[in-house]
Order: sequence, then C-alpha cells, then structure tokens
Amino acid sequence: MSTSDSHKKLPEANVRRPLDPKHLAQGRKLAEKYQAVIWFEDGEYYGRGMELPWTFEDGATPEECFKKLRVAMADTVAFMLEQGQRPPVPASESARTAQVNIRLTPREKSLLEDAAVACGFHGVSDYVRDRALSGA
Repeated sequence: MSTSDSHKKLPEANVRRPLDPKHLAQGRKLAEKYQAVIWFEDGEYYGRGMELPWTFEDGATPEECFKKLRVAMADTVAFMLEQGQRPPVPASESARTAQVNIRLTPREKSLLEDAAVACGFHGVSDYVRDRALSGA
C-alpha cells in the first residue's frame, strides 16, 4: 500500500453552495471558542485559527481581520460537520495531561517537521495529533 493510499480522501463537494443552516449555527457556536493568531506583515493584518491552522484571513485592521477570521472558522467547522468530520476541541476546553512518546529516525522527524510547516502547524506534535485524531 502506498502512502497516498493510506490517507482518507474527502468526498467531492460543491464548496460554492450555501452551507446547511444547522451546521453553520453549530460552526458559529464552536468558532466563538477558538483562538486566533493575528500578525502584521507587508502593510496587512493576517490571521489563522489556532485550532484550525489551515483557515486564514486578512484585513486592513486587526479588528477586520479577526471578524473575517471568525466567519471563516465558522464556515470551516460547518463544512467539516457536513462531511462527517469531527472539528477540533477548543484549546481552552481541553487540558492535555497525557503524553505519548514515539521514536523516529532523524529523516522521519525532518519529514514530519516539513509536513507540519507546509500545513500551517507550528510544531510536529500539533501536526501528528491532528493527523492521528482525524483518522481515529
């Protein structure tokens, strides 16, 4: 089995259609609890979700960026719910007290670090946690 065969493939979806109102309401409620990271670069404010690092927005002011990011996170969660996926638990609601250790070769660690950065994660542990839990 090749590596690409082992990943779950999302069903084809029409992302241009309106989101289901029930899922959108759930997405808004959950997104309100998510944390946002906002930074200034090249004259623009950029933001991403802490729990949804692949969800980005921008704006002329921090407030505009944050407002647009909240909408984007709500839409992301609603889409995940429609696809039968489990959205991440808000960081503020889940104290991580259990630990799992794995041994890697230096090459494996490097591959995971590169993949984590490419997907918008700040570290390997968040990347591995996200990938493992999404497949569980």
